[in-house]
Amino acid sequence: MSDSRIGIRCDAGPTTGVGHLVRGIALAEELTARGVQVVFLGDVGGVGWAERELRDRDLPLLPGPDTPADLVAAARELRLSGLVVDSYTLDPHCAGAVRAFGVPVLAIVDGDTRGQEPDLFLDQNLDAELADVPTSVPRLAGLKYVLLRDSVRRLRPEHPKTVHEGRPKLLAFFGGTDAFGAGPVITRLVLATGEPVDATVVAGSEQLRKELEQLRPGPGQELRVIDPTDRLPEHIAAADVVVSASGTSTWELLCLGAAAAMVWVVDNQWLGYERVMARGLTAGIGLLGDLADASSPAAESAVVTLRELLSNPLVRTELSTRAMAVVDGRGRERVADAFLALL
Repeated sequence: MSDSRIGIRCDAGPTTGVGHLVRGIALAEELTARGVQVVFLGDVGGVGWAERELRDRDLPLLPGPDTPADLVAAARELRLSGLVVDSYTLDPHCAGAVRAFGVPVLAIVDGDTRGQEPDLFLDQNLDAELADVPTSVPRLAGLKYVLLRDSVRRLRPEHPKTVHEGRPKLLAFFGGTDAFGAGPVITRLVLATGEPVDATVVAGSEQLRKELEQLRPGPGQELRVIDPTDRLPEHIAAADVVVSASGTSTWELLCLGAAAAMVWVVDNQWLGYERVMARGLTAGIGLLGDLADASSPAAESAVVTLRELLSNPLVRTELSTRAMAVVDGRGRERVADAFLALL
């Protein structure tokens, strides 16, 4: 496949987040390992972490065309053998236009296909295979096809996390940029548990860092604030408890056997949140907008949930065991097999 070139059309940014880019990178790693050239088409919004992720892998980034005609022109100019589209906002006619030009298209979606007409859909979400989707286009659906980066796959443990003595380590992060300011809100709840904890929180911006650094841990509690990092999977693997937003990173947490508590931040995260909760794969602490008032019933309930995770190692082990059972880390291999067969 050394003469093949795949384009991946996706964007990232301070408000859009980095989820689309992260799963594109995971697929790119698999494709390049098979000798396929990959080029990204899009905008990463000046997010330094995202730029480094591409640069460190020698993955070129070119401007992302936004119209069907411009994307077809880019496919022609770059001599693409295939195109991957992953966007909630890109003109849905782009996939069909490139396909009509003769270039196979894989569209990555999260439930809503937006009327796109690619050659193949990928919906890597939990229970997506059970959904009744009104399309005749073939679909790869479910956690069997989760796209995970090398940095996650190589840290997958052989066994679920087990009980250990001492103060639990907690990691909290909320997407690549924490666009909705979840960090300070959730960290206040963690500290409100009163449980001993060694907490590391990722600050998505300088303003959020300032807010986090104003919080005062109680007895037996330590709070460490760090910048967004490409070593996040290592932090996840080392943590006893992880608190995060319900998004694409959920599947990384499951693969790594994290004992996780999830918060849903925006509407499109609700379905994923509900499904992992229903299956007992993570704990749930609710909707971010309901948690800002520390005296609200929702916030008080979240504190109870967090307290149980921090104080009960057996609960953490049960979550870790269930998590590892549903994501094996090989999804991107299956996706690459299916997509490359179309070329």
